[in-house]
Amino acid sequence: MDIRPVSFSHPDAVKLNGRVQLEYAERYQDEGDVTHLDPAIFEPPQGLYLIAYDNQGTPVATGGWRSRSENDPGHEDGDAEIKRMYVIPEVRGHGLSRLVLAALEDDARAAARTRMVLETGTKLPEAVSLYTSSGYEPCAKFGHYRFDELSRCYAKPLTAATETAPATAGTAGPETATV
Repeated sequence: MDIRPVSFSHPDAVKLNGRVQLEYAERYQDEGDVTHLDPAIFEPPQGLYLIAYDNQGTPVATGGWRSRSENDPGHEDGDAEIKRMYVIPEVRGHGLSRLVLAALEDDARAAARTRMVLETGTKLPEAVSLYTSSGYEPCAKFGHYRFDELSRCYAKPLTAATETAPATAGTAGPETATV
């Protein structure tokens, strides 16, 4: 597995984002996530977007983080918000989401972010399970869906002392990770 930083506008990112939008639409019986994301929000040092590729070079997982501040409702200075975490159905259950999550947390920590936050929903129980088992706890709701009863928001401090993600042996830092 090869995890690489890419632009949110990279063709593989666009392809995977399309797949996650279809899954959102199916699970929620609506048009999918209507949150507009400018590709610039994922540009280092204010963010990062990753794609995991399998041994054949096929994009199979993705995720990103963007900087947030206390001026954004529901956020604190130092927040990094996870966006577009996704693993294609064909390779789920092999720990890829944990590898991408750990790489995002490591990069946000290196960028001096102090807390990782995210919004997910009740119709994504796999996501809720991933985040809660990785040390995320419920927090004040934020974002476009903060008033939706199906929305759930979580946060985790990004300090070495509270790190609960599994070790990512074989990673080569935020530029690339091979496992």
